[in-house]
Amino acid sequence: MAKKVVATLKTGTGKNRTKCIKMVKSEKTGAYVFKTEIVPNEQVKEFFSKK
Repeated sequence: MAKKVVATLKTGTGKNRTKCIKMVKSEKTGAYVFKTEIVPNEQVKEFFSKK
């Protein structure tokens, strides 16, 4: 029988960041590109408000 390995995060520090994905229109080609960034939870609104 195979053993099941369960990974747990005991520190709990992984929940204070968010992966944000924003669609931005390129000025050069006119095509849409996706800008991805991992930001702290407090800076999510700032990420989406800046151009």
